[in-house]
Amino acid sequence: MKVLSWNVNGIRAVDRKGFFQWFTKEKPDIICLQEIKAQKEQLPSHLRNTPNYHLYINSAEKKGYSGVATYTKQKPLDVKMGFEIEKFDREGRILITEYSKFILFNIYFPNGKKNQERLDYKLDFYDTFLAYADNLKAKGKNIVVCGDFNTAHKKIDLARPKENEKISGFLPIERAWIDTFIDHGYIDTFREFNKQSERYSWWDMKTRARERNVGWRIDYFFVNKEFMKYVKNAFILQEVLGSDHCPIGIEIEV
Repeated sequence: MKVLSWNVNGIRAVDRKGFFQWFTKEKPDIICLQEIKAQKEQLPSHLRNTPNYHLYINSAEKKGYSGVATYTKQKPLDVKMGFEIEKFDREGRILITEYSKFILFNIYFPNGKKNQERLDYKLDFYDTFLAYADNLKAKGKNIVVCGDFNTAHKKIDLARPKENEKISGFLPIERAWIDTFIDHGYIDTFREFNKQSERYSWWDMKTRARERNVGWRIDYFFVNKEFMKYVKNAFILQEVLGSDHCPIGIEIEV
């Protein structure tokens, strides 16, 4: 089973750059999209009614903002559109699909760069998510979490760590939360298969950073450690263009 994740920075914009052709060629079993910036009715028909896929969308109340979508070949046993906490759910950041062997979280985690209020919101969102996932794990559920976490974990995960250590996305408090997340029994799948530097998933478009590979790895697949034995590969598709992020993925055998 191939599961992909991609912050598309606008699903209609990325579609004009060849997303649908790439998607139909790639044929993932599941693909989780973040920052779709659209309501379902705003999507062209080929994205609303894609053959062989069930589509679930959680859009933000605010038009043209945030939003997540999950395309899945297998119909989930259950679908949830949030944490049942209004201040988080209104931003359309959460899609939870349950399958027989695992529960998949498709999440667009908040960005904390704007101001202290948004950084606090981000950290509160992190803690709320962790409690939610831990509760399911305690019930014996396997957890797969993918999406844009908006934080690079270690120095290897961004091109210029020293210059960004006081910038949200690489603050000690944000990185410490990922440490806590891992301490709770979750594994960064990519680093289980690839220890190399210069493997990034986001680049600043304004500075044309992608051409120089001055990037950040802020998109992840995490799984609970009990589920890791089913993960056969984890990868970053840096060559795929169309957004300021690139797709990432895992292959699992369940």
